[in-house]
Amino acid sequence: MRIVAGVHRGRTLVAPKGHSTRPTADRTRQALFNVLEHAVWSPGLEGARVADLFAGSGALGLEALSRGAAFCRFIDTDPAAIAAIGDNLEALRLGDRATVSRSDAGRLATLEIGAPLFDLVFLDPPYAKGLAEPALAGLAGGRWLGEEALVVVERGAGEPDLEAPGFDVLDTRSWGAARVWFVRPSSAP
Repeated sequence: MRIVAGVHRGRTLVAPKGHSTRPTADRTRQALFNVLEHAVWSPGLEGARVADLFAGSGALGLEALSRGAAFCRFIDTDPAAIAAIGDNLEALRLGDRATVSRSDAGRLATLEIGAPLFDLVFLDPPYAKGLAEPALAGLAGGRWLGEEALVVVERGAGEPDLEAPGFDVLDTRSWGAARVWFVRPSSAP
């Protein structure tokens, strides 16, 4: 697994040991970031504040940092994932632009976020566990999202459609085993 583009293009990332995480494939990540960089409704990456929830190796947040995001908060419950994210941040010398929290992304409303709010959130829970909808509700209820924030939700291609009350679906894409929704809070312009 490597950083696909940006200042750290080609750099290898470490993934947590074991089978508890499923990193987003490089090709899927490239396609996802192409959408983020070119869609008219995207907030863009330059200077963005990003959150990578159910972060695993941190590949999505690290890719955003490589492409110009100003800051990323990584959240995962798995100690191996937290260690891998820390190793990746150290190897890329990005520790001053990130924080790592060992927390449950399914209980976001209870977590302290600080300010300012996030412009872009990656929500990539384990497939087929029903974790996306509670995490989306926590994002909305916990006031994590900036005024025009974008949330990217990934789940398995065979899973049911995302139910996202309070969010507008801007686009949906399928890449290999992944299906990705781009959503924005309904109150956003």
